[in-house]
Amino acid sequence: MFETRPIPDRVEAVRESHAPDTLVFDCKRDFETLPPAQAEDLGLLVDALEPASYPATWLPDDAPTVLEHYVSSDFTIGMPGDGSIVWTRQTEPPIVIVKPRIEGSPDSFVDFLLAEAFVQLGLEESEQFIGFFEESYRDLDAAVALDPNATYQVAAALYDGWVGLQTRDEFATWPGDHPELADAWQDAGNRLEDRVAGLPRAVARGDTSFADATELACAAIKHAIELPPPFAALDTDAYRDHGPEYAIRWAEKTFDVFADES
Repeated sequence: MFETRPIPDRVEAVRESHAPDTLVFDCKRDFETLPPAQAEDLGLLVDALEPASYPATWLPDDAPTVLEHYVSSDFTIGMPGDGSIVWTRQTEPPIVIVKPRIEGSPDSFVDFLLAEAFVQLGLEESEQFIGFFEESYRDLDAAVALDPNATYQVAAALYDGWVGLQTRDEFATWPGDHPELADAWQDAGNRLEDRVAGLPRAVARGDTSFADATELACAAIKHAIELPPPFAALDTDAYRDHGPEYAIRWAEKTFDVFADES
């Protein structure tokens, strides 16, 4: 199910700087969340397992089942929206897992995603948004006038954006230290610019859902792309400094505007 993945020297240099003990594996099957039996197989490859667990009272009554499983004592690796590469510190040492869906992507982009995972691990922040919002997730749920799955998507996006405010400071040093990775970071950002710029119009026309727009805009933060309103308010030092409180206030203001316009 899992095979050790060799990584090139330019990525190895980032691992040594940010998460030197991390193991990297290819997974033979795609997944959003690893089935429990397969997740437990990781115990054969690491020294210890310590599943994440959070109070169930942090969740609204209609929270998606996958989120209920994550906050429980179940050993849960991967969540919807995590992308092609996932990492966890629920193992000792930490691990990064590369999904088969990444096949066909340019090697430079894969290298960037791996390097990004090591930088994120080095931040020592929660690997999922519930550890960021904690009990205030119920406040976010009350502020976001969407169904539970869309609210989950918005929460995951907001956390991704907050992490991106931190990781991009590291990425900005790469032109001197890791030029090939810097080029991949810049190229990925360039590919997002036109899509991000057109988000308000796409949402207004109904071509893009608000949750999808939030996900794309927040993904762009790590690339230092200029965001249109209302997402520009997330690309701020205030968000980086105040985190969940700021995100919830942003959601309240944003949906108040939507309500006034409807």
